[in-house]
Amino acid sequence: MILQGETGSGKTTQVPQFLLEAGICGNKNIACTQPRRVAAMSVAKRVSEEMDVQLGQTVGYTIRFEDKSGPNTRLKYLTDGMLLRESMSDPLLTAYNVIVLDEAHERTLSTDILFGLLKEILPKRPELKVVVMSATLNAERFQEYFDGSPLLDVPGRMFPVEVFYTQSPEQDYFSAAVKTVLQIHVDEGPGDVLLFLTGEEEIEQACAEIRQEVKKLGEDVAGPILVIPLYSTLPPQQQNKIFDEAPGPNRKGKVGRKVVVATNIAETSLTIDGIVYVVDPGLSKQKVYNPRLRIESLLVSPISRASAKQRAGRAGRTRPGKCFRLFTEHSFNKDLQENSYPEIQRSNLSSVVLNLKKLGIDDIVHFDYMDPPAPETLMRALEQLNYLGALDDEGELTEVGRIMCELPVDPLHSKILLAATSQYRCVNEALSIVACLNVPSVFIRPKDQAEVADREKAKFAHEDGDHITLVNVFNTFKTKNMDPDWCWSSYLNFRALKQANDIRDQLIRILASNRCNLESSPVSHPDYYTNIKKAVLAGYFMQTALIQRAGHYLTLKDDQVVMIHPSTVIDNKPDWVMYNEFVLTSRNYIRTVTKIQPEWLFEVAPAYFDLSEFKSGETLRRLERVLKRMTQK
Repeated sequence: MILQGETGSGKTTQVPQFLLEAGICGNKNIACTQPRRVAAMSVAKRVSEEMDVQLGQTVGYTIRFEDKSGPNTRLKYLTDGMLLRESMSDPLLTAYNVIVLDEAHERTLSTDILFGLLKEILPKRPELKVVVMSATLNAERFQEYFDGSPLLDVPGRMFPVEVFYTQSPEQDYFSAAVKTVLQIHVDEGPGDVLLFLTGEEEIEQACAEIRQEVKKLGEDVAGPILVIPLYSTLPPQQQNKIFDEAPGPNRKGKVGRKVVVATNIAETSLTIDGIVYVVDPGLSKQKVYNPRLRIESLLVSPISRASAKQRAGRAGRTRPGKCFRLFTEHSFNKDLQENSYPEIQRSNLSSVVLNLKKLGIDDIVHFDYMDPPAPETLMRALEQLNYLGALDDEGELTEVGRIMCELPVDPLHSKILLAATSQYRCVNEALSIVACLNVPSVFIRPKDQAEVADREKAKFAHEDGDHITLVNVFNTFKTKNMDPDWCWSSYLNFRALKQANDIRDQLIRILASNRCNLESSPVSHPDYYTNIKKAVLAGYFMQTALIQRAGHYLTLKDDQVVMIHPSTVIDNKPDWVMYNEFVLTSRNYIRTVTKIQPEWLFEVAPAYFDLSEFKSGETLRRLERVLKRMTQK
């Protein structure tokens, strides 16, 4: 069944409860998927309070690296990625009689794969009920995909929202957004403000500027203000602050107000009562993948018209509201597309292909996608998995691939762990590196204290590069008994390091259950650092670069001109490096960089370094010289 309901009509919180109370799930469970971790956690908490049960008992949630559910859980909120992971061990999802796919219009990678899987499961399990829910989806398209399933439309209680556009395009959307919030605070009547921005750094900067400007205005002009950030990497207790009451008026009678500065997480996943004014610059960060260059980047892009309508709808929840769009009406009608592109068409599909192979779906090209990905992206994914040893030359899953599927990290990171356990005997260090790469940056660098932060970071720096520096940070964090005060004084992100510790523990459990060899080498091993670097290179051999005479670097295979990011701890320019990510900002940067020796490339990935495939003449000559030296040895 397709259920279309206005934002705030109670789809996410009420429908699963109705299904549970009506007994439609029989003696099995109900799964309700969410595209975001924050939504799964906060909605499960809200529903457990409404049902007056302890969170983790009748109502629970499961997100990556955290499971708050148990044998008594009947209603489980989980991210779509976690349901996909469950389907690997239980291909027919027999634990559930009802599956609710919420926020389906967001079309995340995992949601799109789940659509295809459920379409295959439904004929085999006639008792299974599937509800596809969303506020703004193309209902006819979904009905057609799910073979003419019934559509229910639930109107919400929406108050009218007045929309304002700018007269001309804004030069600087950030300062325009801050000014608009201040203007609303000074001139408009009571009601809270929701400002949409693109990322964590921008949000924190906006919060600081708004607080500062209100202080400057003084209490004769502006009332008290409570400014709260909201983005996915915030810890739950800080996320819950968005539900705090706004401050009352000051003694001069000026209105007190709450301002929530959020990413597009507040567009659909969470509903904040009391919002009357929405400020929308019309931008969000979107993942974009270029299969030719194998680069996945988060780029600030214009939102779709559907997203703009969702954002405006946030203002009309409790009373008539106003939405201030920081772009022109012409731009809204002519420049914005109707819906955003599904994530499956703009992502690296390596982990998706691996998951499908594990599920026994061999013909991944003709799998029933709602929107098929580009063939080139699929080919790149198959090629990468083959080089990593997860698929054989016939495209079948290998033993290495099977263990990779069990690890809830990117295939590149899985390969690092497997190389560290089987070959290089440095699994403790590899676990620390992979755990730190799966959390937000462990270093904090406030703009006003950048020099002090850099001095503190230098204490952990290792001359070989950023990956071993992460090992130093994590080991010191553990020897300091995970002390938050020590983190604060060392300019380290306690929350990220604590999360890395939890991830590391979970990865150890998974590797142990797959009977991998978890004994690590003692620190006194003569090739200790070399082994760590080789283990990391076993995952990142496709992300390597060599220096050119002009001083810049050229990526191997793809010949992209890049520079090393200023945040790296390497203070000289080594000839050969491997890197964790390719960042597109004012220039092409490579970030999280470590020195390597070129001969290691032939050791860790002989199949990949088939010299006939290299384009750049200079790169080829230098690789051939390395190979010649090795054969002479």
